[in-house]
Amino acid sequence: MLAVLALFCFSLRDKINYARWFKQWEADRKARRDAELAAEARANGDEPKTESKTGPWS
Repeated sequence: MLAVLALFCFSLRDKINYARWFKQWEADRKARRDAELAAEARANGDEPKTESKTGPWS
């Protein structure tokens, strides 16, 4: 039983670490994409969009 508990703890830790990594990766990807869009807008002479979304309803 102790071995099963240890295996479960290690597995849970790995899943939590993966979820944390994925959220950070997704935030970094979004930041890169926003910077890319802003750079394209400046190159075209447009103003970059500065709308701040606070949730799925915005």
